[in-house]
Amino acid sequence: MPLPLLLALVIGGIAAIAILLHLLGCSRRLHFADDATIRREWARHFPDDTISVTHVSDDGLSALVETDHGPGLVWVMGADSTAHRLAGATVTETARGLRIDLHDFGAPGLTVSLAPDARALWRQKLDRTR
Repeated sequence: MPLPLLLALVIGGIAAIAILLHLLGCSRRLHFADDATIRREWARHFPDDTISVTHVSDDGLSALVETDHGPGLVWVMGADSTAHRLAGATVTETARGLRIDLHDFGAPGLTVSLAPDARALWRQKLDRTR
């Protein structure tokens, strides 16, 4: 098979797969729309934890989770999520919310968008972890 034809087939096939996945909704960004979604995503990472309360951020892209092992943070990474326990995390106020530094090479930290009243609640919960 001539190389130009092979390249056209490979590039066309990859493009077709990408378009099909996008049209099927597989490229849609995850949002924490409700408590059940937050609990499901946290349970994927820490299945043995018992969640007592969840607090979602203003943009729906991260959530504070209160568990029997202490507070944790679950946040969106594209169409998936990741989670981290917050023991020893450093919290800094920003103009839009809180900057949470996790002191972990794999997850260095993130900025959570919060209204002033929610910021105070999160700050109170996170200050207990120190």
